[in-house]
Amino acid sequence: MNIQEKIENLFSKIFSEKIIKKFEKYILYLASLGFVIHLSIILLNNYNLIELSVVGTNLFSNPISALYTPFSFILVYEAFLLIYYIPRSFTTAVGKQYQIMSLIVIRKIFKDIPLVDLNANWIENSNNQQLVFDLVGVLIIFFLIYLFKITKERLPIKRVSDKLDRFIASKKLVSIVLLPTLFAICIMSFVNWFSGVFIEETFDENLNNLFFNEFFTILILADVFILLLSFQYTERYSQLIRNTGFIISTILLRLSFSVSGLTSILLIISGIIFGLLILLIYNAIEKDNKLA
Repeated sequence: MNIQEKIENLFSKIFSEKIIKKFEKYILYLASLGFVIHLSIILLNNYNLIELSVVGTNLFSNPISALYTPFSFILVYEAFLLIYYIPRSFTTAVGKQYQIMSLIVIRKIFKDIPLVDLNANWIENSNNQQLVFDLVGVLIIFFLIYLFKITKERLPIKRVSDKLDRFIASKKLVSIVLLPTLFAICIMSFVNWFSGVFIEETFDENLNNLFFNEFFTILILADVFILLLSFQYTERYSQLIRNTGFIISTILLRLSFSVSGLTSILLIISGIIFGLLILLIYNAIEKDNKLA
């Protein structure tokens, strides 16, 4: 058995349908349990049975904020699926990244809704403005993902060659390496968050910095590595530019974690638009090559 076959077998075992179903089931259990625990902490805090006011956030004061926890577990599952989809194609993996970003914005809405002041002037109140930005942003992102999916389905189907099989095996190896990295980041992020809130009594309001900041950084490095590998298997200019463009799109998504407010939403939208335009141009080039 050669190295390629060993990688194929290991990937099939790790990402088997049975394992994916089990992971999905456990994530749903953890999401439900996390929601109950989070809601219980909020109730205990509101009835002054425990003191968490030092945290200085509505995350432990409003029941709506408890929805933040199950969404966090769902996002971890989506990150797991993203790693699973990496060997399929650059386009599929990037589309999954866009879906994750839409869920991150939705999760943020659940955290920010309790901050809304209905009696204040919506134009002047920053919390109210942020809710409007996020709601409009979600709609735009959702529509762009729809356009990206339609454009992706128009890609020409190519015959799988032995050369392409080796490239897919290389991407499967990247997925295998990324999986323990994902779990390590999850554990470290939770430990740092728990220590900051309950021990050091400090809190980072930008919760997106937890986990996804590091995850997308590693994802960019993995994408660059896959891009370098692709040079061995293809010399087509359009495909190399497409893959490079997708990496730029991912970098824009990653930059959105470093800022807040409207700038963050605009960076996410810009990243998805850039990826969509890259794919549209790539499709046009491939169509012209097919007709030539």
